[in-house]
Amino acid sequence: MSVSGSSSKVRLMAMFVLLFALFSSQSSAAQVPLLMWSSEGLPPLASPAAGHITSNAQLTAYLTSAFGSGPNTVLLFLQDKLSKEDFTLFGGVFGNKQDSAFPNLEAALQASPSSVSLPALEWSDSSVILTLLQEELDVSPVLVDADTLSHLSINTSASNLLLINLPYCTGLGKSCKEVLHENDGIIGEALSIMKDKGVHFTAMYTGLQPSRVIPERSMSQQAVGRSLLQAVEPTVKEPIMFNVTGNPCIMLWVQNLNISLTGEWIDLAAQTPSLDGSICNDSYSLLVLTYASGYTLRFAMRQRFYKVSARNWFTLDSVQLQSKDLTASYIGSRNIYAPAEYSFHCQSVTSFRDTLLVPSSTNNKNSTKWRLNFVDFQIQGFGLANGTNFSYASDCAGFFTAGIWMGLITSLLMLWIFVYGMHMIMQLNTMDRFDDPKGPSISVPQTE
Repeated sequence: MSVSGSSSKVRLMAMFVLLFALFSSQSSAAQVPLLMWSSEGLPPLASPAAGHITSNAQLTAYLTSAFGSGPNTVLLFLQDKLSKEDFTLFGGVFGNKQDSAFPNLEAALQASPSSVSLPALEWSDSSVILTLLQEELDVSPVLVDADTLSHLSINTSASNLLLINLPYCTGLGKSCKEVLHENDGIIGEALSIMKDKGVHFTAMYTGLQPSRVIPERSMSQQAVGRSLLQAVEPTVKEPIMFNVTGNPCIMLWVQNLNISLTGEWIDLAAQTPSLDGSICNDSYSLLVLTYASGYTLRFAMRQRFYKVSARNWFTLDSVQLQSKDLTASYIGSRNIYAPAEYSFHCQSVTSFRDTLLVPSSTNNKNSTKWRLNFVDFQIQGFGLANGTNFSYASDCAGFFTAGIWMGLITSLLMLWIFVYGMHMIMQLNTMDRFDDPKGPSISVPQTE
């Protein structure tokens, strides 16, 4: 083989590796879809090529040309989570339109003079879209719902940014298609209200974060050569931890902290809370979570000694939710408890279905209005001084679940039928004497 031939092959392999690394690094980026339409029209935008991820800089440049220098009214539908797969799975602008979960959204896109569809928008933080719109419009967002929007007076001489939050299907006890169809109904109602008001507006539909992220490792992060296959460890968010003088005192981990008042669910777990006001000692712990969105959650725990079991137990005495001047309290001590040296874990802690949180009688009116749903909930308020991990978890699910009881009862019933049948068979006896066919027959006299 010649030297020139070898060098050309080496260059070809180097180019192949470089292109593969670039492709891998780009495909692993998190992304959300963005739909944008207007009642007046939008500047033309070339359809992105397959696999292209629109950067935030490209979106900023387009928004600048779309909004111009005059006042604009933007209606932003911001869903907790959204990915292109939500459209392809449940029908939509990127997928099958038969039996779609987005009939109102598709009708609005078709009726609009012009629309823009970005299947893959670069995502790095949940506040990117909102921040870009605030900078372009130079206004603060106004959080509204359909009822508020119908009574809202919109000043068209100045720019307006109207924000409508939409929930996602995680932890709501409904299928994703049902939740997305309900969100589509909210979108349709809001668009109808804006049309009745006669206000020219630009609407946008996107997500706070992707609903589906497939982690991939780029070639640049992997060693070249032969290596054993290794599983990619998924990223796990850190638990909420309250420390006193450097020692962990209270730990809380939850997948979703869903709260609802008007039917729209808000996941507080996606926000970073402040722990100001939290306290703990040997017998009492209070975890205070204050969120920038205006909500405050208080978890009050107490440790007591019970003579019957001759050991200390901790109970979650109450959970309090506060929003502005509205306070709702729930009692959990009857159902949420564990040994003092353990943590408490439950897959679902709710105030409305299989209730572990019972509305307090002191403000029962407010407590019944709010709905709480904590998904994959684990908390520990005592015994954390020697480590930063949860202790052994006492789970809320008992050993004898409803399915186990049904199986046991059915098995016992079948066993009883089998034993009864065997008993009846064992009681059968053969006759020790039979009729003799050769003997005299029995005559029965007849009387007239």
